Amino acid sequence: MDLQEWTKIFQDTIEENEIEDVWSIEFDDSIVPNHPQGGWQQYISGAFARFMCSKCKRTWPSKRVLVVFHMRRLPNESRGSVKVRRYRQECKRCVERKMEEPRFKAENIEVLLEKLVEKILVKCYDKDPGEKNSSFQPDGRVEGPHEAAHCEACKQGICRQVATTKITQRVNEFMSLLHLNGLIPNQDH
Repeated sequence: MDLQEWTKIFQDTIEENEIEDVWSIEFDDSIVPNHPQGGWQQYISGAFARFMCSKCKRTWPSKRVLVVFHMRRLPNESRGSVKVRRYRQECKRCVERKMEEPRFKAENIEVLLEKLVEKILVKCYDKDPGEKNSSFQPDGRVEGPHEAAHCEACKQGICRQVATTKITQRVNEFMSLLHLNGLIPNQDH
């Protein structure tokens, strides 16, 4: 899906939520997660998407495609802006790998942008968007673990899978130290 499709869905969602300011959306691969520029807010989500290798044409689904949004409202000008970074993955079969752009189903773009607009309402307008229950739709059968070696977000150390794994490893190391020092009883007996 190209920017034109994202823009149409975004504008429809803004309108459905009766936001009167004019909002724009653009792709921006220079966004640094967890470091929005002054005056900008952040929202990070993960979603289902597909990838296709531009070299061997292999396709694969992923249930862990990181999408980072930075948003800013300029109330004096009655407008707002959103920048979007969609993290890429590379083919695990090709020797010379290229990071490929994710391809999201329209339904998943709608869910991503609905959740984004909910965050805009909260962070930029101090409004409660109410309870909505939109969920992502799988795009193909995803088998096996998340392959961090081929994930752009993992390589940059920001993928939730990597963070969760690191935390689990640290907890396990800590528990082992407690056990070795006799601070917790042996669970084997």
